[in-house]
Amino acid sequence: MVTTFVNPTAIMDTPYESYLALGDSYTIGESVADTEKFPLQTARLLREQNIHINDPDIVAVTGWTTGDLLNALNAKPPKKIYSFVSLLIGVNNQYQGMTLDDYRIEFAKLLNMCISYAGNIKSHVFVLSIPDYSSTPFAKEKDTAKIAREIDAFNFANKTITNNAGVHYLDITPRSREVKNTPALIAADGLHPSAIQYKEWSRLLARMILNELQ
Repeated sequence: MVTTFVNPTAIMDTPYESYLALGDSYTIGESVADTEKFPLQTARLLREQNIHINDPDIVAVTGWTTGDLLNALNAKPPKKIYSFVSLLIGVNNQYQGMTLDDYRIEFAKLLNMCISYAGNIKSHVFVLSIPDYSSTPFAKEKDTAKIAREIDAFNFANKTITNNAGVHYLDITPRSREVKNTPALIAADGLHPSAIQYKEWSRLLARMILNELQ
């Protein structure tokens, strides 16, 4: 896990934008180089557009559920306001057989926290949908139809909550389902996205952020 919290007055002393990325293995970039995780790629793309932005602070661990992320943030909350916040969480709730009702409750709490971390500017918060791992080699011996249905249900829940809150929603799930036909989208572990797929997410997210800055 990478966490770097700065004195809250620091944001007033620098023209640089700041970015907090919250999530699980998809955010920490399991099975890709540190520089290829999507928050780092997003920041790099923004710099290419002459946006001054620090490397993102990342609070994410492989295997985390919404409950795990809540516990981590409650134990060590961010100590500054961020220019932008992203949230991608839920695949481990589904994988561990946790209930959709509990996910709704915990996701809503997390989203409210994200809004507060962004200085209560809702348009500076970005939720990414849960990728569907049913198409990956990892899931070939599993009930892939059931996985896909459950991922859809979890995404319907997080999208509804996100839209009701007036926050940006980035649907990356359809692309994650194309790994069967595009093997380059999957990492060597046969489960997580490759740097190529992360870059596609980053391009979409960077475009959303640029729209807000403009």
